[in-house]
Amino acid sequence: MTEPCEKCGKPKDVCVCERVVPQAVKTRIVILQHPQEQDVVLGTAPLLEAAVGATRKVGLSWPNLAAVAPEATGRWAVAWPLSLPKALEGMVSSVPVLAVDRRGGPVPMGLEGVILLDGTWSQAKTLWWRNAWLLRLDRLLIRPKEPSIYGRVRREPRKEMISTLETAAETLTANGEDPGVATHLRALMRAMVQRARDAAPSA
Repeated sequence: MTEPCEKCGKPKDVCVCERVVPQAVKTRIVILQHPQEQDVVLGTAPLLEAAVGATRKVGLSWPNLAAVAPEATGRWAVAWPLSLPKALEGMVSSVPVLAVDRRGGPVPMGLEGVILLDGTWSQAKTLWWRNAWLLRLDRLLIRPKEPSIYGRVRREPRKEMISTLETAAETLTANGEDPGVATHLRALMRAMVQRARDAAPSA
């Protein structure tokens, strides 16, 4: 791998900064990143910062929503799995993103902002349990129609688990943003993953 890019921190042979076109979105995105998330090469948080103005907070715990999004005045949700009543399982499978309240009842989108937890599955669970205030937010259940762009480059624990960027892309479209935003985000990630494959040493 080459030296890191000054903007995104990725190796320059994997960096896709030159492809980033800033997108105008109303939905705020705050990424809570585990401090031990070490995947500088394949991590997607820098792409979200550059493309949609996401805010990244690195740490283990924060006292409340205001600590990570001081300007928050409207409804916020966190993307996190939740066991649903059987009556709602069909609804979840028919749409890529479903917003539910604390009791698991479906609610409309119309969100001001979204919290995304960034790290391995184990690290994300640590963030979830160390930030009890997340329980007071609505939840977003993500059921992607396609597997993660990572493919074999970075394995996800379950088929329905996708990258932070892909979660943001699904959520932005579901929240009424231009579908072209999600298309651009996915294109950036595909380019990054392909460059990582090309830069990997041959077996």
